[in-house]
Amino acid sequence: MDLNLRKAILSNISENDQSQLEATIVDAIQQGEEKMLPGLGVLFELIWNQSGQQEKQEMLDALEQGVKQATS
Repeated sequence: MDLNLRKAILSNISENDQSQLEATIVDAIQQGEEKMLPGLGVLFELIWNQSGQQEKQEMLDALEQGVKQATS
């Protein structure tokens, strides 16, 4: 069976507006369930691909800080 997780996730959110997308992200983070990680990964991939170099650097800076805080 060929399951394309990206396509399934994108299909599930294709009609969502900004508030629904935000609710999806917040809910996934608050629940903290492992099964939500692929969906967050797909959303991050979309953000990354739509971002310019400066925005990517800002995300990397924030990510680095978050990793340091989470592991200290």
